[in-house]
Order: sequence, then C-alpha cells, then structure tokens
Amino acid sequence: MTTADAPVFTRTDAELGSFSLRPVNPLTDAELLHTWVTHPKAAFYLLQDATLPDVEREFMDIAASPHHDAFLGRHNGEPAFLMERYDPRHVELAGLYPHADGDIGMHFLCAPAQEPVHGFTRAVLTTVMAMLFSDPGAHRVVVEPDVRNTAVHALNEAVGFRAETTLTKPEKEALLSFCTHEQFQAATGVTPA
Repeated sequence: MTTADAPVFTRTDAELGSFSLRPVNPLTDAELLHTWVTHPKAAFYLLQDATLPDVEREFMDIAASPHHDAFLGRHNGEPAFLMERYDPRHVELAGLYPHADGDIGMHFLCAPAQEPVHGFTRAVLTTVMAMLFSDPGAHRVVVEPDVRNTAVHALNEAVGFRAETTLTKPEKEALLSFCTHEQFQAATGVTPA
C-alpha cells in the first residue's frame, strides 16, 4: 500500500468487518468511479451520462477545491464506496439555508454490488458519519438528497438525521436534513474517535 493509498480513517463494524477511507486520486480512481457513478442504481448521484474524462474532471475539480474533498471507501480492503465532504457555506448549499458554525456537508455512494449484503449501506453511512464527527470542528452534518430518494431518507433517519425542509436547487428538489453529533450517537451507539 502506497502512502497515497493509506487510510485517513478506519472503523470496524462488529458484523461486517473493516471499513476505511482514503482521499480519491482523480487520475488513478476515475475509471473505477466512472463505473460506479454511471451505474443505473446511482441515478441520484447525477452523473449518469458522464464520460470517463467528465469523471476525471469532476474529481480533479473537487481535489483542487479548498471547500470540497472526496474519499474512496474500502470494505475489508476492497473498494466499495465513495464519500464527498464539503463546506455548505461555499459548495452545494451556499445561500440556501442559515448555516451554523461546524456545519459539514456530505454525499455518499455505495458501489454496485454483485451480491447485496444485509446492513452494508447502513454500515457505510455509519462509517462516513463517524469519520465526519471525528473532526472536533464538525458539530452538524448537512445533507440534501433528492426528495424522491426515499431509500436514503430512511437510512439517514436510521443514523440520526432529521428532515428540516425542502429546497429547490437547479438540479433537484432536495430534502434538507441535519444530524448533530448527539443525534448520531443516540441513533447508532457509535462514539466517534
């Protein structure tokens, strides 16, 4: 494992094993990410028609941004999910809601699975949230999924999110939802390091 592949966060799930995240390398990860974001199950990720160069460019732009970064997640050592973290004051939600100090935005996407594993997506989201809250400056996670994405709304609620309102964004009607460190801990029993 090279330094670039070294995880910046790891978590062990009692039932599903090891989860880790490392920064996305736009050039070496783009081909894999392209297969994930253009898969039919990734429709709500809004990159269905993206070409490989589009995906490279998207993740190069994220890597160059001071307010946005992306992480490749692994499950038991194998690439399995994607997470984006962003500052909602500057990216995605700038000017769309009253921001609070310590707000952090997030998107996540699980890789298409050959054989679905019960509880996997929830374990991924729990890992993502634990990573976000491992930053002492993060007080509240903000998400804005498509209002039609009922599966992710249920997952979000299971880890402590509370829906606040709907927002009209250029690309979608979004359900603005928040989760504090305390809500996450109460819902999952996980105490971020």
